[in-house]
Amino acid sequence: MKLTVIGCSGSYPGPDSAASCYLLEQEAGGRTWRVLLELGNGALGHLHRYVDPLGIDAVLVSHLHADHCLDLCGYYVMRKYHPTGPQPRIPVFGPDGTAERMARAYDLPTDPGMTEEFDFRAFTEQPFEVGPFSVVAVPVEHPVTAYGLRITAGGATVGYSGDTGPCEGLDRVASDVQLLLAEASFRSGDDNPPDLHLTGTDCGSAATRAGAERLVLTHIPPWFDRQTALAEARTSYAGPVELARPGAVYEL
Repeated sequence: MKLTVIGCSGSYPGPDSAASCYLLEQEAGGRTWRVLLELGNGALGHLHRYVDPLGIDAVLVSHLHADHCLDLCGYYVMRKYHPTGPQPRIPVFGPDGTAERMARAYDLPTDPGMTEEFDFRAFTEQPFEVGPFSVVAVPVEHPVTAYGLRITAGGATVGYSGDTGPCEGLDRVASDVQLLLAEASFRSGDDNPPDLHLTGTDCGSAATRAGAERLVLTHIPPWFDRQTALAEARTSYAGPVELARPGAVYEL
């Protein structure tokens, strides 16, 4: 499985990166399957640097904050009005209510909204498959309904925290993964609200408890020094840890 970071800025696009978006690729059945993990604001334009956006097989949205889903609006326009003609519907997996949220975001009537372009499917407790990818959605702690995701293909598993405070769901997401992609929006020592985001220390602790082989920190807001999150994580995790950056590729 190949993971490419498209955007990794936290809360809003920053000067060096779009908001959250990660491309997962796996060879199977004589072709390359491609799944987007998030499509936050600013990410669709950057996606063109790496693949043809029309070649995506599915989109996974962890929760419905703008920095994780809003570029579905542009993607809707691209798939509906492309000069080659309307594109086939593709699955968009997310929390219950994703179809209605995206219709409101583009000021569309909810019927049909974007349902002629996207086949919206709500996460449940049951694992599901997209081609060679097996996906498990795990509820995590955030002010809105939110999920962490475990994505397995080619014998490797990526754990993605989504946006969350420390919780049992995060530990389930991280358990024995080859790579834990974890958000580090907060700093230790600050007066951080509960059940909202992780610090670098939280990310390292989760990776240690879960036996994750590798930790990649992401979703750091532009107002913070990214090196602070990295230094914190190294105090609580002895394995390899690094900062996500646009264009970084991980072969698992």
